[in-house]
Amino acid sequence: MRIYLIAGEPSGDLLGAALMRGLKELVPGVTFTGVGGPAMCAEGMESQFPMDELSVMGLAEVLPKYFHLKRRIRECAEAVLAQKPDLMITIDSPDFSLRVAKLVKAASDIRTVHYVAPTVWAWRPKRAGKMAKMIDHVLALFPFEPPYMEAAGMACDFVGHPVTTRPQASEAEAAAFRLQQGLGEAPVVLLLPGSRRGEVTRLAPVLGVVLDELRARYPDLRAVLPAAAPVAGLVRDLVESWPVKPLILDPTGQDSAAFEATKRAAFRAADVAVAASGTVSLELAAAGTPMVIAYDMAPLTRFILKRMMLVDTVTLVNLVSDTRAVPEFLGENCRADLIAPAVAATLKNPGPQQQAMTLTMDRLGRGGEAPGLRAARAVLARL
Repeated sequence: MRIYLIAGEPSGDLLGAALMRGLKELVPGVTFTGVGGPAMCAEGMESQFPMDELSVMGLAEVLPKYFHLKRRIRECAEAVLAQKPDLMITIDSPDFSLRVAKLVKAASDIRTVHYVAPTVWAWRPKRAGKMAKMIDHVLALFPFEPPYMEAAGMACDFVGHPVTTRPQASEAEAAAFRLQQGLGEAPVVLLLPGSRRGEVTRLAPVLGVVLDELRARYPDLRAVLPAAAPVAGLVRDLVESWPVKPLILDPTGQDSAAFEATKRAAFRAADVAVAASGTVSLELAAAGTPMVIAYDMAPLTRFILKRMMLVDTVTLVNLVSDTRAVPEFLGENCRADLIAPAVAATLKNPGPQQQAMTLTMDRLGRGGEAPGLRAARAVLARL
């Protein structure tokens, strides 16, 4: 069996590598070609060109590379048509990968699979219908997604979310972190302002005031802020003006595995987190850390999204558990005077969130077959 895969960013590379391992377990002798990162290459792929070329986000970043990306789309499609693999699997990065699939479908009957369903349940539902013209089968990360894809005419299987298989810190490691950092038995709030400059710049001033208000309620409160590598320097500059200084975990110059272990211990050691919206809510749920979600965006983006959103919550824990246990403060509600009381209330009564987080992890496949192997079985079953 020959399979052509495309991944365009690090998260997709990890999904692709796990899927490749599953396929190798089920189909000895399977061969892979396509585009991937270091994880997929370690599983036996020789990437057609560096995956980093596709890891471009934002209109301002894409425009200068438009013609180069367009050429890479054509090159990938030509490679698929020349190789005639048993199927092509594209992994996330829809702006690139679905354009390749469109060219492939226009010129052949090669089966196409897309891993990670678009968020049509949240906004732009018509994307599913457009996607169905070039995709035969979708592998979904969330259990509520298959009906949306199937209604548009695609086969779809929920295969589990990779967050359920990631290592978690033990109670002993969390206790060691508290001891090493001198946190003692004080309540610890974890601050997660995001990984992009814009979101960090907007959220950091709010978090500084939240921390100040919480310290008035909890005089011994301590804060820990694990900084994302691309914005670590910016984070340090922004917290200089805060009346209460957090402990910053900075990955700069550190061994990545050691930093990730420290970060996992911080997640487990924290009593509550204030986090930007996104998959971080699932990471916190996996660690068992209650949370409050806070997020703001540019005024124009806020205006547009408010009119396009189809759901009343953006927090994945709320959506998967079908509860509204996690408070969220978005857009004009991303204010310290609203967030701080919610954090205090969560510290006082974490029970409902603990139940919602446990339910979320169970529904995402915790304790079951690894998502990569599950995805491989789904791909083979639909051939």
